[in-house]
Amino acid sequence: MKNVLFIGFVWPEPTTTAAGGRIMQLINFFKQEQYKVTFASTAAKSIYSVNFKEINVLEEKIVLNSTSFDDFIIKLNPDIVVFDRFLTEEQFGWRVVQNTPNAIRILDTEDLHFLRKAREIAFKNGTIQVSESDLKSQEITKREIASIYRCDFSLLISMYEEKLLQENFKIDTNILLRLPFMLEGYTTTNLPRFKDRQDFVCIGNGKHKPNVDAVLWLHKEIWPLVRKALPHANLHIYGAYLPQQITEKHNPKTGFLVHGWGEDVNQIMQQAKVNLAPLRFGAGIKGKLIDAMYNGTPNVTTQIGAEGMHGNLPWNGEITDTVANLVAAAVELYTNETKWLQAQKNGEEILKTYYAKSNLEIELSNKISTLQKDLEKHRTTNFIGSLLQHHSMTSTTYLSKWIAEKEKNK
Repeated sequence: MKNVLFIGFVWPEPTTTAAGGRIMQLINFFKQEQYKVTFASTAAKSIYSVNFKEINVLEEKIVLNSTSFDDFIIKLNPDIVVFDRFLTEEQFGWRVVQNTPNAIRILDTEDLHFLRKAREIAFKNGTIQVSESDLKSQEITKREIASIYRCDFSLLISMYEEKLLQENFKIDTNILLRLPFMLEGYTTTNLPRFKDRQDFVCIGNGKHKPNVDAVLWLHKEIWPLVRKALPHANLHIYGAYLPQQITEKHNPKTGFLVHGWGEDVNQIMQQAKVNLAPLRFGAGIKGKLIDAMYNGTPNVTTQIGAEGMHGNLPWNGEITDTVANLVAAAVELYTNETKWLQAQKNGEEILKTYYAKSNLEIELSNKISTLQKDLEKHRTTNFIGSLLQHHSMTSTTYLSKWIAEKEKNK
């Protein structure tokens, strides 16, 4: 039986983060392909962490800067290793190369961390514009791009990020594969209708800074104007790990209702008439917007929010960046059934065109099969990757070994 090893930055939390849901989609793909799946991580589990025993996935607690990982991976001898974000590739990639050189190495970027970081810095400085030089001057950019080169190929979730890597960083398409969220067959049949829904919703994990900023912006500037136009409407805020600066905003009198973690995102989205996601920075594609589309709920969001998600297809709602326009769009979609139904139809078309699980799984399966037939040839075309692998083996490697020896001597 073939083996695949996932090295997780955290233990997946599919009910709290889009990243957790994404990892589970990949795990399920490999299970369908008849792989024995092992998930390893240095992180601690939370109450939201998935129970792998229930789905027959093996678990392994691993340790940084320890030869115990070498023993573990030699014994496992995986055919494929999937790194959950570039940080895990930095930490364990060289050990994978050293101990199981024939394993295909896949980097699941989740989103481009250097892009998210640059936008966060720009936002703090009062702008949303990020130049190419802003991106390339960051240390994290160099680290993440190096990690992409060191792997046999990297999974990208966003059309925008795929284009960015190809055009601005000249990365060969041969080591990139755009693989967004993979969704089962979608239909609006049996979803609650316009007249059966009420209120607005906003969902976001409180550990993610763009989500916190979006909720605070809603509370301060956007929601008061929406509520003024729709005095009987409420806004329901959901998300795990919400900080006090959000939970203390709960106020039934103003219709700003903070619920915290919601167990069933589908039920939450189906009850709402409109989803609000005024994101002012960030990267990747937004799980909350996909969840809304999947449940027939129109989205009002920003350029950053919708980035890389819908190609040339019309959005399922409204994309705008000003308070006045966000408010107007929210009110219009909430009260105009014709526009609401068209937005719902647009969402259905986006999901069928770009997120169909069956199509995306074929692409991933074909990519892996091609590499398995001639991995060495594939690697010879990626000279920069082999160059970086060489330097990684003479820098990160020895730093890690030095730390390991230091720990032994304590």
